[in-house]
Amino acid sequence: MRTLRPIKSDLPAEASFPRLRSMVRRWSLASAILFGCLAGSTARADVGVLLNESLDTSVARITGSGHSAVYFSRICPETPVKLRLCGPGEQGSVMSNYTTLGEDQPYEWNVVPLNIYLYGVEDPQDRPLFGSHNIKYALEERYREKYLSGYCEGKVCRTSNNAEWREMVGATLSRSMYVFIVETTVEQDRALIAEFNSEPNVNHFNGMTRNCADFTRRVINFYFPHAAKPDHLNDFGMTSPKAIARSFSHYAARHPEAHFRVLHFAQIPGTLKRSSECRGGTEQLVRSKKLLVPMLVFADHELPFVAASYVLTGRFSPEHELETYPDEEASDLSEGIQEAKSAKDKARAAALEMIEAQERAQAVGTSEEWKNYRKAYDALANEAVNQELVSGRDYLSHFFKYLDRVGTPRLGPHGALWLDISENGATTRIGLSPSNFLASGSDGKLSYALALVRAEYFLRTRKHSRETMPEFKADWALLQSARSLSSTVVAPARLPLPNTGGTSFSIHGIQ
Repeated sequence: MRTLRPIKSDLPAEASFPRLRSMVRRWSLASAILFGCLAGSTARADVGVLLNESLDTSVARITGSGHSAVYFSRICPETPVKLRLCGPGEQGSVMSNYTTLGEDQPYEWNVVPLNIYLYGVEDPQDRPLFGSHNIKYALEERYREKYLSGYCEGKVCRTSNNAEWREMVGATLSRSMYVFIVETTVEQDRALIAEFNSEPNVNHFNGMTRNCADFTRRVINFYFPHAAKPDHLNDFGMTSPKAIARSFSHYAARHPEAHFRVLHFAQIPGTLKRSSECRGGTEQLVRSKKLLVPMLVFADHELPFVAASYVLTGRFSPEHELETYPDEEASDLSEGIQEAKSAKDKARAAALEMIEAQERAQAVGTSEEWKNYRKAYDALANEAVNQELVSGRDYLSHFFKYLDRVGTPRLGPHGALWLDISENGATTRIGLSPSNFLASGSDGKLSYALALVRAEYFLRTRKHSRETMPEFKADWALLQSARSLSSTVVAPARLPLPNTGGTSFSIHGIQ
């Protein structure tokens, strides 16, 4: 294997192999800071509307509606069907209902720990870096055995893919999601716990009047009456997940004391079908080609009214909300700008707008920053081919399918993922979680290939499927560390780092 040479890039270079351990520690610290924002707090707390992208399955193939759920930072599950206040170190929960959870009793809702919902494991350091049907199934079975004893003993619950408790385990393997968040008081949280623990938890799901969005509306309006509303005009009499997110966002923007902010969790790269942006009723008719063409043929007179309704009253971009309110600081700055403009203080408004732009850029990145990362990635990928660390760019483009075909997922004691790979009579393994990705038992070349493919996915995908900039910087640090470990040379080349000093990564969000 030849020596790795320096790579020319618009991004500055940093240290080499003698400092690899420092790089690994730095990446671990970055991830700890990044996902430490998920920790709950007893001093302050939040409630949020989850807007999950569409899976393009079943009825969603026609409606494109996605799914709605509720996030709590101070409420945790005592059981999947009973609520309590979180204890120290617990990270909140997600509460949701479905057509049928498939459990032994027809429960209306389940509640699961936040990280279980997002990643299928309790510790984000054990989250999967690659997703497949086999990996998601393994995480679902782990959850069933650990949390659903006494609730999921029947054959249908244990074996059916239609048992929708599975949707609440590792949801980011299946789709991207946005979370629209405001603050709550402990009195509000206690009242909600008492309300839902005392009511019968019996499923009466109805797609027209008691769907997942109606359930979210009920929970949110318990905290803030009339904050979440349906859009009967654009959703043809139903309640859609996007309408609840839109109305709640508008409510929060009108109440600066709520410290409104938006988070985004990107779908984990892998072989599972990519989710699509969720839509409301008129939006789907206007933007979906498979519905627009029949409308042009059979309802051409109605189409202008549908389009006008969507354009005038139904448009809503979760990505725009993320860019506008990526954290509490940006929300406060936006309020300050409006106050300065109302007072006709142009100088103060301009100064605050500049700070606001910087705050947003830290969260979502600028187009130039993403462009520079793409250039640096191309140099890294070409070098990996030239140095025979990977067999070619085509190998990288099919790497996810290769892992899925030859690999068997194994779960460690705490949920960290390993993939055992058997091919041509040889067996190796690769760590698929941050906690074991750079471990001595993980194949270095395969780890580097996975880090390359994962970075390329987020660099090439559309905004709604992309990581936030702090998350991507943590991935970039992981890529650099994997590159060094893939070489047998004592002192490999200097490595490109992002133009931020390469040492500090943070995100403001769920706290």
